[in-house]
Amino acid sequence: MASFGWKRKIGEKVSKATSQQFEAEAADDKDLADDDDANWVHATKRRKEILLEDCAKKSKELKDEGASLAENRRYREAILKWDEALQLTPEDATLYEMKSQVLMSLHEMFPAVHAAEMAVQRNPRSWDAWQTLGRAQLGLGEIALAIRSFQVSLHIFPMNPEVWKEDLSWARKLHEQQKATKTEAVQVLAKEKELAQESIPDYDFESDEIVAVCAAIAEKEKALSAAKTVVIVSASGTVETVTEKENCPTTPDETLFIRAR
Repeated sequence: MASFGWKRKIGEKVSKATSQQFEAEAADDKDLADDDDANWVHATKRRKEILLEDCAKKSKELKDEGASLAENRRYREAILKWDEALQLTPEDATLYEMKSQVLMSLHEMFPAVHAAEMAVQRNPRSWDAWQTLGRAQLGLGEIALAIRSFQVSLHIFPMNPEVWKEDLSWARKLHEQQKATKTEAVQVLAKEKELAQESIPDYDFESDEIVAVCAAIAEKEKALSAAKTVVIVSASGTVETVTEKENCPTTPDETLFIRAR
């Protein structure tokens, strides 16, 4: 029969000093691991900051190049530069605002409005972005929207004389002209409709003048019907025109060859 004895605990023979040394080494390893993690996070953050700085620097270079091209009226090339810059700094409202101005110079109003709206979305406090948006909307014929955009621009920067004296004043003048044109068009349409709906005049068919005319026509018709003209051609070839009355018909003689009416 097998006998069972008490099992020693694992690590019973490990001395206290060895155990303490092991715990100290483990703590050092943990500290090193924590330091490595902190260093890795810091390094990653620093690399990201450097990348953003590089992107901002490159974007500024492209923005300046585009501005120089736009001043020389090389608008298409300027837009390409600014599009490259937007790939690096997509939240730069100034790039969209400059792009909108160039698109207006190219008479591309729909893209100009879109670019200006992007600028306003990224920086709603930019008075010049709202001004550019108003000008683009004005070029598109959206006068009411343009007036609102100019008003927002003035609300942000009330002392801007350009927006007050030029942009908003011109937009309001166009708005008044538009209202006057619409009113005139409505009046013309109403007049044409009124003329089209006018009834035929009610003539007095029993007036003395009309009765007299009808009587004269009837007498003339009666006289024509009372007298008939007959053309007689004899055998010898003689042509004779005879007028016969209804009550006294003319009887041709035996020499009649052809009788024609």
